[in-house]
Amino acid sequence: MYRTALRNVLAHKGRLVLTALAVMLGTAFVAGTLVFSDTADRAMRNSNSENYTDVSVLVTDEAAGSSAMAARKDKKSFAQLTDATVARLAALPGVERARGLVTGFVGVADKSGDLIGPVWSDRGANFVPDAAGNDARYPMTAGRGPRTGTEIALDKETANRAGYSIGDTVRIAANGPAVQATLTGVFRTNDPMVAAGGTLTLMDTASAQRMLLTPGQYDSIAVTAEPGVSESALPAEITPVLPSDDRFTVETGRQLKDDQAERIAQRSKGMRTALLTFAGISLFVGMFIIANTFTMLIAQRTRELALLRALGAGRSQVTTSVLIEAHVIGVTAAAAGLLVGIGLGAGLNAGMKALNPTMPTGALVVTPTTVGVVLAVGTLITVLSAALPALRASRIPPLAAMRDGDGPAGPKALVGRTIVGTLLTAAGLGLIALGASIKGHRGSYPIEFGAVLALIGVFVLLPLLARAATAPVGPALARLFGTPGRLARLNAVRNPRRTAATAAALTIGLTLITALSVIGGSVTKARNTAVTNGWRADYIVVMGHNGLAPQLVSAIAAAPGVVAASPTARVYWELDGTTVPVEGRDADSFDRLVDVTMRGGSTEALKQGRALINAEVAASRRLSVGSTVRVRYPDASTGTITVGGVFEDNPMLASVLMSNAAIAERQPHAYISDMLVKGTDGATAALKQAIKDATGGNPMVDVSSKQDMREQSGRTVTLGLRIMYTLLAMSVLIAILGVINTLAMSVVERRHEIGMLRAIGLDRGGVRLMVRLESVVISVFGAVVGVALGTFLAWAAVSTLSTSIPGIRTVIPYGRVLLFVLLAGLVGMIAAWWPARRAAGLDILASIAPR
Repeated sequence: MYRTALRNVLAHKGRLVLTALAVMLGTAFVAGTLVFSDTADRAMRNSNSENYTDVSVLVTDEAAGSSAMAARKDKKSFAQLTDATVARLAALPGVERARGLVTGFVGVADKSGDLIGPVWSDRGANFVPDAAGNDARYPMTAGRGPRTGTEIALDKETANRAGYSIGDTVRIAANGPAVQATLTGVFRTNDPMVAAGGTLTLMDTASAQRMLLTPGQYDSIAVTAEPGVSESALPAEITPVLPSDDRFTVETGRQLKDDQAERIAQRSKGMRTALLTFAGISLFVGMFIIANTFTMLIAQRTRELALLRALGAGRSQVTTSVLIEAHVIGVTAAAAGLLVGIGLGAGLNAGMKALNPTMPTGALVVTPTTVGVVLAVGTLITVLSAALPALRASRIPPLAAMRDGDGPAGPKALVGRTIVGTLLTAAGLGLIALGASIKGHRGSYPIEFGAVLALIGVFVLLPLLARAATAPVGPALARLFGTPGRLARLNAVRNPRRTAATAAALTIGLTLITALSVIGGSVTKARNTAVTNGWRADYIVVMGHNGLAPQLVSAIAAAPGVVAASPTARVYWELDGTTVPVEGRDADSFDRLVDVTMRGGSTEALKQGRALINAEVAASRRLSVGSTVRVRYPDASTGTITVGGVFEDNPMLASVLMSNAAIAERQPHAYISDMLVKGTDGATAALKQAIKDATGGNPMVDVSSKQDMREQSGRTVTLGLRIMYTLLAMSVLIAILGVINTLAMSVVERRHEIGMLRAIGLDRGGVRLMVRLESVVISVFGAVVGVALGTFLAWAAVSTLSTSIPGIRTVIPYGRVLLFVLLAGLVGMIAAWWPARRAAGLDILASIAPR
């Protein structure tokens, strides 16, 4: 039986090649993901470990630069890391030296005035020279480090991108007005932010403190041990010297490296999980192709298997024979997939390096785990997919199986599938509907479980659906295409199990693609509506992570053409024991800049120092106009606030609103996240330029109109969808291979029938058209089922988002959905090209000759 299995593989290698290709593509996706993530992970670890080569212990002030610290600046008891702290640490036994460090967000403008790099990864730090004028952390490749407040140094990649040379004037900024500085040095760095495409700007210590913290303050102190002194012994010496405040942390160099390695591993894990999810989808699609292929092969070998049974082969031997075939195909395809995946991993690594030249790279990493996982997954998937066909093969009786084909399944054969499929589908759809009724992330759990059940149920029901869905198209195909159209429809439903298995692969891909499209369209529509209806301002001014400095707020409010402006103060206070975001607005200009619908009370309450709360908070806490709430402030003091109004949920506003004046009484240095501005003549180019000029040309400041925000939101969603579509393309490609494989094997199976059709007058063109129309019917059927299921899943998912995105409604992009179905038909037409040519090329006499 083993030799028989091997002969069958060799005898049908042409029919199995597409099946093996599907397994190879799926395993290549897995292998490429593992190789790429392992390579990137090791490169990042090796690169970032160099950042702490001269750091034995790092003392960090976790609150430095935060809004909580700002709120306590006027407190005499507020402890900081200062030059005195550095001196005390440097004098400890076993310490070779200590240096104070300053870090924060600093943007760099290019020669056109635009920000270089993403705002979240643009950093600034202080240059700490040794006796020779060098800082070991930042080896200079040209020039020298900054010495005065008018000098800076830039990392090599930033200088190259912007075309800056030593002596050039560069504009930099934090959260205040931009300043001009002379570039005195260019350095190398392994900073992970720079590797992510950001910038790193070095300043002298006094300038860095003034721009990023407060004069004389450090956010951390790096301690280097003397030769021969263990770094693990230093924390016990250092801790008693520090101010008694639990916000100061002491970590050894080894701990820092381990923590950074863990962060890198978590980032790599997230990326790997996402890619492997889509690889799993591709393999799941491939399972339908494998199962379909073996089902058809067994049907075509009915006589052979029956003869083996008649000669004494037992059921287990027949099953083993088929599984051996699957095992050989799986191992071969998985090995090929491993080789292709290694190449794919190398390509991804090179592509990422091309997109981001600063990203660390290294030798390609192919671990034994990757090899074992890929070979095991490819083989296991193939064998499991062939298990049911193998079981069916073992049940072929020696005499009753002495006939050609496996005949179409009659209504009775589908009764069991119908019952099971109906129960599973009903249960799945019920769970999805239940999840849709639960607001928030908790509703996602029944939706996810219900989606799995519904998919399985629909797959079980597909044979029944194939008959019902394709029946109405029969007359239309006959009218449009005559006999080939009528035959194509009959061929599509003559074996509903086969049609269902072929269409199921496309159904999976279209379900996910449609769901993503509907969710993306719904989120975009909700955000656009929120921007349009949430505020009346002409522009919103934001500045990344830094927030707006008070001098910028005043300058923008005084810019020419500005008639109303309101900075947005964001704080976090404890209301009745629960920390909630509280947003401050200018009470006098609130109604001119913000559009809210009040359910009770009035916006005039802001001028009286009272709070406005949204309807969700009011309902959950049973609050109404006039209610009082106990508050605990960041400085540990307590008080109460009075509810002056209740407004409908608005995604542009926090759940609790107060006037900036009321917030300043408790938190005078609150974080200013943005600023709303209204101009005399609306959103004009002149007003936008005036606002930018008021900031001194700060490259980190972004001035956006409503239209700008809508476009940005649309671009973000579109980019996300494109990435998802690209990752799902592999599963769609495998589904196309399944259509080709099924049609090609069907042509072999029906060669006698096709020969008879040719003999009674159907020409080659008619045969080609018949096969192509059959492929289109199957593909469109799978697409329609996928679109319907995907739309329902998206509706449920959108329902759960209503708490995080108020006002969101399900928006079906009908044009895009119709395009998906049309593309599925085109895919079917293309997939049928080779099988149709093969069917048309069959020799008439050879085809109708008895076998």
